[in-house]
Amino acid sequence: MTGLAHDRGLFVPDTLPTVSPSELSSWRSLSYADLAIEVISKFVDDDQVPRKNLEDIVKRSCDAFRAEDVTPVIEVGGHAVLELFHGPTFAFKDVALQMLGNFFEYFLATGSNGGRLAVLGATSGDTGSAAIYGLRGKKGIDCIILYPRGRVSEIQERQMTTVPDANIHCVAVEGTFDDCQDLVKASFADKEFRDKVKLGAVNSINWCRVLAQTTYYFWSYLRVTDNHPEVKAVNYSVPTGNFGDILAGYYSKRMGLPVGKLIVATNENDILHRFFTKGEYHRYNIAESISPSMDICVSSNFERYLYHLADDDASTLASWMSTFESTGKITIAGDQLQRAQGDFLSARADTAMTLQTIKEYYDDHSYMLCPHSAVGVSAIHQLKEVNVATVCLATAHEAKFPAACQRAVDPLPTPPEQLSKLFSLKVRSSNCPNDLKTVQAFMEKRIEDRVNGVVAVASCSSTSSSSDSSCGCPFANGQAKKLMIGAAVAALAGILATQLVAKKR
Repeated sequence: MTGLAHDRGLFVPDTLPTVSPSELSSWRSLSYADLAIEVISKFVDDDQVPRKNLEDIVKRSCDAFRAEDVTPVIEVGGHAVLELFHGPTFAFKDVALQMLGNFFEYFLATGSNGGRLAVLGATSGDTGSAAIYGLRGKKGIDCIILYPRGRVSEIQERQMTTVPDANIHCVAVEGTFDDCQDLVKASFADKEFRDKVKLGAVNSINWCRVLAQTTYYFWSYLRVTDNHPEVKAVNYSVPTGNFGDILAGYYSKRMGLPVGKLIVATNENDILHRFFTKGEYHRYNIAESISPSMDICVSSNFERYLYHLADDDASTLASWMSTFESTGKITIAGDQLQRAQGDFLSARADTAMTLQTIKEYYDDHSYMLCPHSAVGVSAIHQLKEVNVATVCLATAHEAKFPAACQRAVDPLPTPPEQLSKLFSLKVRSSNCPNDLKTVQAFMEKRIEDRVNGVVAVASCSSTSSSSDSSCGCPFANGQAKKLMIGAAVAALAGILATQLVAKKR
């Protein structure tokens, strides 16, 4: 549950459970929640989380969704769409983060970690709000979310900064999402800091998030084959930046789910597309786009796939990652590239193509796509995979990106009330420079203040442009302050300790 291992590697399953065709068929009549229990219990033994507790965690998580099916599957334009935006923050990340928050709460309530946990996460837009809504008000948990200042949509920012719970701390960092992600990774790599606050993770480096997302691949396969019994394998087009969502599909396929093609759909920040077409995982500068949650040039979860591409050889992976850290490049060719291309197809949709797709689907099918979902739909048209056996993942509600969508559709459909009312709520956020020690000091100070019942200065504002007057940063204006954390925050034990192994880098 902690995200990065202490050697800076990621956790992957030591072994993958399998699902037989007969078992899969027996799941066909299950509700989404009951299906999730079956899938997750493949990885979680009863002595780790008793079945009745697992059922409670999953069902309470699913109750947070507006749709009875949690992730409905519909048909649009000759293919299926898996709607993943019916959770509290209207984005696919609610599926995993509602569950993760309840898992955290369960372990803390049962005595793990002395009942306390400090969570640090980075967001390009949707992870932050989903994590906040999953962790808000949870006893014993502090949640600190870093996001790139000016590089998330206004609604995404307001979804984070209007949450008033005292255990939530939003930090706008001067830089990009990759800068925020680097700060999180560096904090996990800093033994003194990590051991002092005992970090927990909510980003998709956390294996539990990938695990939770596998359920909707099984769910959508069953729904597609309900409607089209002749379909033997289902294709998936996944708009992705950090590779976590499509990685869940990859693991589902390896577990035995009849998956045909897995399509990696990228925007202008196309490091993954370049890898799967040319074998070049080369880091470039981030280009701002209208699909900001995919504006990522280093895909954290991709390291997990590279491990498997290297035949689960940790030394090969370590060599690749060392080269990438020093040069910004990993290059493969020959049999390895052919294997990668056998695992994934890919396509790239720039802003013009994305807007065209949004407009065409609204004009022709009366269906609104968000800019990220439109990238996935564009991909299946480019690759000529528009058919009833193909599922496009709709990862967010279009109302979260009105400025972008209005460039294609004007006027826009009426947004949900839950989003429109955000503009009348007070905001609460802090600004910090892209500096590791400053961010860590901010985190320690906020945890100390909350533990001691201290209210942050200028913590609330009634205007969208306001934030904490001194950024809440102890080193703001060059003045260092001596910090003491008032209580030890113990490490959260991984729920999959016996199934997972940290792969050395």
